[in-house]
Amino acid sequence: MAEPGLLCVHAHPDDEALWTGGVLAKYAGAGARTGVVTCTWAEGTRRAGELERSLDILGAGAPRLLGYADNGVPDSAPGAPPFSEAPFDEVTERLVGQIRRFRPDVVITYDAYGGYGHPDHVRAHRATVAAVEAAGHDQLYPESGAPWQPRALYLVTVARSVVAEVWREAFGERAEDGGPLPGVPDERITTVVDVRPWADRKWAALHAHVSEVERGAAFTRLTSLPAPLRDRLLGTEWYLRRDLVPAAGPGRDLPGEGLL
Repeated sequence: MAEPGLLCVHAHPDDEALWTGGVLAKYAGAGARTGVVTCTWAEGTRRAGELERSLDILGAGAPRLLGYADNGVPDSAPGAPPFSEAPFDEVTERLVGQIRRFRPDVVITYDAYGGYGHPDHVRAHRATVAAVEAAGHDQLYPESGAPWQPRALYLVTVARSVVAEVWREAFGERAEDGGPLPGVPDERITTVVDVRPWADRKWAALHAHVSEVERGAAFTRLTSLPAPLRDRLLGTEWYLRRDLVPAAGPGRDLPGEGLL
């Protein structure tokens, strides 16, 4: 029997490290099969190469690229449509194929707002939710492989109290609802994962994305924060759990201290 598996679906290279790098490193180290589907950028591009290095650091195998274009970056996948504009059923079918081939017990993607509202993140959330349901039905997408039903879907997010803390410490003002990173109310968080033992690996995976380091992006915000708060952000991951099979039904726990 194959080891329990965890599959992440992310919109862009570097999201796997920033949002879920700790959980990927933790479960790979505990013996689980871990993998990442990345919806944008094509093989042979610089960021695809950086993704490969990041996944190697996190123990998450080879890139699984859908090859759509990053929103507003046509050179990310020449000739391919932007991911946020690709036919929804086409994207769902391709994700069903990824799920059926990998056969994960747990699937992870973003919350409904995509963390901060990026259209590619929102599309990844919606298509993944549809795909984890469809993957278990043999009537749907039969050409994409034998049906497989993941046990649970986890939506990575940020607790609203932490967002407020970031804004107060970094900018000296309160974060308003609907801001660039609104987070979700703390009482909705179902799973808080302490990934501090893997924070160095997560940070190294982030730095594998050299083009993003050069551009600034999330790294500028992270490095501008006080070190204790930056370490807290990197050392904790927040999730909303959605069970896909009854608690007494089939499924296996991932190895390690009971989590996902």
